[in-house]
Amino acid sequence: MARTKVAFTPRHEQMALWPGVSGNTINGQGENAPGRPKPIYWHEPERTPHGPLQRWFYAQSVGNPLLAQARAERQKIIETPLGPLAATRTELSPAAAVALVKRAANDAGADLVGITAMRPEWVFEGFEVTQRWIVMIGVAHAYGAMATAPEPTAAAEVVRQYGRGNLIAKRVASAIRAIGHEAVPHGGPLAGPLVLIPPAIECGFGELGKHGSIINRKLGSSFRLASVLTDLPLLPDRPDAFGADEFCLNCRVCADACPPDAILHSKQMVRGTQKWYVDFDKCLPYFNETMGCGICLVVCPWSRPGTPETLLTKLAARAERRARGEAAD
Repeated sequence: MARTKVAFTPRHEQMALWPGVSGNTINGQGENAPGRPKPIYWHEPERTPHGPLQRWFYAQSVGNPLLAQARAERQKIIETPLGPLAATRTELSPAAAVALVKRAANDAGADLVGITAMRPEWVFEGFEVTQRWIVMIGVAHAYGAMATAPEPTAAAEVVRQYGRGNLIAKRVASAIRAIGHEAVPHGGPLAGPLVLIPPAIECGFGELGKHGSIINRKLGSSFRLASVLTDLPLLPDRPDAFGADEFCLNCRVCADACPPDAILHSKQMVRGTQKWYVDFDKCLPYFNETMGCGICLVVCPWSRPGTPETLLTKLAARAERRARGEAAD
């Protein structure tokens, strides 16, 4: 999707709220040692130096009717109680438990569902997660609505999908609770106790893209995440590497379309891992002023309907040519 890049200068009243610490520093950019993530945005504003900016974001979008309706519908879902915890626990084999969880997610309308074991390095500082397993859920955006990004129609679509993710997570958690096992659902936009992209990658949702979001082999980057934490014995899914990371090395589409030039062309060291990284300090002001942006997600070639199949075929052919060349050597 070709776009004309728009020059961007942040509004003074927003930048007057900017804290004395860089968001990139909080995120761990440049840190060589592994470490847990720190709360930075989408937590309670009191927890982070950027809390006043989060309040400012919501204040700018209060009067938009599309967002107001989508948020009201999402709030109803968030306030819906979980199903009761059965007094008697039903013990299932891990394979049977996986079947129950995935059936519940698919019946509720999930576009992606995967399972992986929890890792302490995914948990934000100041939070604790005791459950052993995390069920990841992906819900696809409607492409037509997201194609309008950064207009309010795209922002409302994001809110709607966060609501759908919350609903599916609650239904999966309720299905687990119905057999006597505790389960804790979580959906956006608030961050919750842990980062969701690493476990989503670990359970097979795709690869991290240059724009800092996951690229899935079917949905591209146009989807949202939700999760369920549980101790129900499960089995992990495998990561799915299909060439998106290498594709991003030579692709400039999202970076060229980003108005604040926040998408970096080279990987960065972040808490001991070399990875694609988006400049938080450049991204956030534009994100706030457009009620959520979303440009990088929709311009990603993998997000265009019908395109992933073509790209997968090309990547597979390239890998085959390389394999033949290595065999000849």
